[in-house]
Amino acid sequence: MKIPEYALTALNRIWESGYEAYFVGGAVRDLLMGKDASDWDLATSARPEQILDIFSEAKYENSFGTVILPTHNEAGDVLEITTYRSEKGYNDRRHPDEVCFEDNIEEDLKRRDFTVNALALTPERPGLAGNPIVLDGKKYILVDLFGGQKDIEKKIIRAVGEPVDRFKEDALRLMRAIRFTCQLGFGLEDKTGRGIVKMAGGLKFIAPERIHDELIKILSSDRPEMGIRALSQYKLLQYIIPELEDGKDTKQHYHHIYPVLEHNLLSLKYCPSSEWPVRLAALLHDVGKPKAYKLVGGHPSFYNHEYIGAKMTERIMKRLKFSTAEIFRVVNLVRNHMFYYQVGEVTAASVRRLIAKTGRENLQDLIDLRVADRLGSGLKSAVPYKLRHLQYMMEKVQNDPVSVKMLKINGHDLMTELKMEPSPKMGAILEVLLAQVIEDPELNTKEYLLSQARELSTENLESLRSKAQEIIAEKQEEADESLRHDFKV
Repeated sequence: MKIPEYALTALNRIWESGYEAYFVGGAVRDLLMGKDASDWDLATSARPEQILDIFSEAKYENSFGTVILPTHNEAGDVLEITTYRSEKGYNDRRHPDEVCFEDNIEEDLKRRDFTVNALALTPERPGLAGNPIVLDGKKYILVDLFGGQKDIEKKIIRAVGEPVDRFKEDALRLMRAIRFTCQLGFGLEDKTGRGIVKMAGGLKFIAPERIHDELIKILSSDRPEMGIRALSQYKLLQYIIPELEDGKDTKQHYHHIYPVLEHNLLSLKYCPSSEWPVRLAALLHDVGKPKAYKLVGGHPSFYNHEYIGAKMTERIMKRLKFSTAEIFRVVNLVRNHMFYYQVGEVTAASVRRLIAKTGRENLQDLIDLRVADRLGSGLKSAVPYKLRHLQYMMEKVQNDPVSVKMLKINGHDLMTELKMEPSPKMGAILEVLLAQVIEDPELNTKEYLLSQARELSTENLESLRSKAQEIIAEKQEEADESLRHDFKV
């Protein structure tokens, strides 16, 4: 439990210059919990211009009293040094209309969100009020006006003062409260929870980019399922991903013993990947089931739900301002999570087709999603023999050609050997050749491919595109049939 030397040095320089200074916020909370703390922030009685006089290399480029001080350490950390302040008016439900500089730490702590974050810490000095504590063999004074230290011990998140007032000031705090519970493993204090339910509609005023950031932090935590479940419990999920709520009462069949929403939550819980995009895919992989729902022979059927879900996932992620690359990765997993594999029935060629369709770099993600799906269905075996055999086959064929770039000829060869002009037709010919080579890698020779390309060059563009699709469709007929029965490894 150590405070970085650069942070302690900066704080002491402010005291030596005749002003007060305290460590505040999450770093103090983490320090008291015995965790590695980061993002060290200082609050001070000094005004921004006075901080700039103390630290010549500091920069002040905002109107909220926060000065940025580079630390010049290897990690490139910066210190945020903010003048004590109070705030008034929050017409946009996110930012204060007016910031007033204050002269004491008590006023500054009153504006903070939760008691575990409304803590201030500084080395012991004569006359300072607060609780004396010892950290790393040194004496400090802890200012704790709202019982934050006890709430850390009780492991609860509680709003400073009246919860409704805190959430009126900044509606993003609604999600932050949930995020802290799953990051810290804490529960929500009852009154704070009721305040969240009452003020849940405030999320409508928050920019999608901010919701996006909080959602990623929840998914990246040690307890992502706990976080998403709490978002639903406290009426926030309907303003973030309402499509998930549609699965709350959608019952399933066969090995699926849970309704769709519960299955999605448990799939997230058991997802073996620590990467948030894979976890998000686990959460959304069956989001299309309520829309695909039909009764067939008296039983629920969800045929094509993976394609419906992929389109829904794309819309959800665009709405929440995810990047194009992030959307592609998650949508790709949702679209392909129903891949079929039966030992003895599926050939190496079908595994190559799977790799070609999903991308070699996404194979482990796809396996992790399948494991999450199985465990989220109530199945006891995470990786059955069939899935282990699939992993073996993936390794076996990993160097086989599965993309146009891996063919022994390219567009330049078609131009020089067949005198073709660059055109979409050239790309279509290469796609047909790839479809053939995926079925039989032995065909991937320059001589064979050029002879085939010469024959194909007489056909028109539409015919070539159809031919490539026909080769793929013919070989996947068996897999498509399995999907009709909603069968998964």
